[in-house]
Amino acid sequence: FSSMLNTAILVVIDGYPVTRKQVNLLESARIIPVKIFELEMDAKEVFRRALLDEESMNRPPYLEHDSLQILAIKNSCYKQHIDAIRTYYKKEHQNWCVIDALQSKWWIWNKVLQEVQVVVKEIQTYLERIREGKAAGIADLCISPTELRYRLGEFGQYCPVSLAEKGELVDCSVTPSLQFAAEFRGHYYKMASQEELDKFLSRPEVYVPPLAPHPLPPPEMLPKKLTAADVKALFPVRAEMQGHCPVTYLDGKQRYEALVPGNIEYAAKYQDKLYIFESEEKLLKFMRLPEKYWNLKLPRKLPPIKKPILLTALPLAGYLEQGAATSLIKALNEVGCLKPKFPFLSVKKTALLFVACHLKAHNPRSSAPARQMYRRKLAQLMERCQLVPYLGAAMAGPYKEPRRRPPGFDGRLQAFLSLKDARPGFL
Repeated sequence: FSSMLNTAILVVIDGYPVTRKQVNLLESARIIPVKIFELEMDAKEVFRRALLDEESMNRPPYLEHDSLQILAIKNSCYKQHIDAIRTYYKKEHQNWCVIDALQSKWWIWNKVLQEVQVVVKEIQTYLERIREGKAAGIADLCISPTELRYRLGEFGQYCPVSLAEKGELVDCSVTPSLQFAAEFRGHYYKMASQEELDKFLSRPEVYVPPLAPHPLPPPEMLPKKLTAADVKALFPVRAEMQGHCPVTYLDGKQRYEALVPGNIEYAAKYQDKLYIFESEEKLLKFMRLPEKYWNLKLPRKLPPIKKPILLTALPLAGYLEQGAATSLIKALNEVGCLKPKFPFLSVKKTALLFVACHLKAHNPRSSAPARQMYRRKLAQLMERCQLVPYLGAAMAGPYKEPRRRPPGFDGRLQAFLSLKDARPGFL
């Protein structure tokens, strides 16, 4: 690869490739664009600028194929092919860069220039360090996944720095990015982060054989992530620790409270044994340090297995607690705040009547018309409860003649007296 860069000729290709066939032609000629810039703009803006160009006085003296009809055809063909081209270069070479074409020409120029300068600097640094026998970063060098796999070093896609310093198996294959990858002695190595990459670039010899303190275990000794479908396909194989999370148990100092059931969405296979974890975080912890968590023993006393129970199967107290506790608390809270008193009924009966109407008015299982009907009844109940404090305040003091009484007093008094023989079905 370095020999290709040494003899490379840098050119700018405008408007090419625009079809998958043109991409194949470039690949067959071993021409890989170092950076591809896509100017992103909607069709309306393209047509608007085309109309402005037609009215421009600086048009060339010869005819151009830039009519709106031709531009519409070109735009349609572009959209037909661009997705496949974009996907290919993003996956194979990671050299696709989208530029906002709605910005000014100077902004676009500076943005492209900045991206090109970064790439050129990466190439120059790579050539200089490889020539000196040092490790060099390979980001922005358009290395394909096939070439990466072919030239991977002794650690595969595991971070050699994390393995050497912490004894952790950090699998870097989860991301295709080569941002933290480097080349040393003709082999490629992927690191977990920028910190590990900087350490590797400064002293690569101590992280690769023969000076590396920890060799990568053989493939059969490496942990492997499993999906829920993979776990089901392993039936009748049973999970270790009876399905409890080993990471939670050990990190919890092997206490009884740390015995937490795992979730099959987070599973791994290690040394032909199945492990299930509480969360993604615990799974990643196991993948890094499987030797620490794989051979744990369960205590004799285990927490009871959690099984779902039907709400209707609970005793009355449990049923009310699980099914009606929240609604009852809200109803009782409003009773305590409003303190209603219905005419000619005791405070206890009034409170019970209020709670019953409140539960009916806010029952999520009832239909909307039924809830609305009981909301009206609840409002009617509160309106009649207000008669007691109103009449108590209005009738204080000596007797008043009808003409000196407040407006509406007589009507409310009659409504109050009419409720003397009322029963709970009055609403």
